[in-house]
Amino acid sequence: MDTHEPRWLNAEERQTWLSLTAMVINLSNALDTQLQRDAQISHFEYQVLAALSEAAERTMRMSDLAILTNGSLSRLSHVVKRLEKQGWVRRTPDPDNGRYTLAILTETGWDKVLATAPGHVEEVRRLVFDPLTQAQQRTLRAIGHRVNQVIDPTDTCRPD
Repeated sequence: MDTHEPRWLNAEERQTWLSLTAMVINLSNALDTQLQRDAQISHFEYQVLAALSEAAERTMRMSDLAILTNGSLSRLSHVVKRLEKQGWVRRTPDPDNGRYTLAILTETGWDKVLATAPGHVEEVRRLVFDPLTQAQQRTLRAIGHRVNQVIDPTDTCRPD
């Protein structure tokens, strides 16, 4: 039995924590709402399309794509199946290792990313960057890196 007293948050820490959790939830919801309204896709679907658009030959192994988009392989498979039905992505066995499946962004998918990205980046700018000074943006980036490093020490994102 653990006899150590929990390290409870003090009042200031509690307010910081509540502010952070509200921001994460509200930002996620706001980005999802904008993408659903303007492009009829979810934020996660957009993350998948955007990740593929930036990959070499617009192709990634599904397992790597799951890690990059922070989703389970099962969730990613369901989403890619929906994206395939739209003609935006196709899947094929990896010719280098048949145990893996590749996700490939189609030309139609590329067009979807090109059409969706301007509205999405404008919403990101409006919600996150416009309210902050450059110094606050740098601080936010450093905080994000530090917290992410504790969550995942293998995280390769590092502050500049």
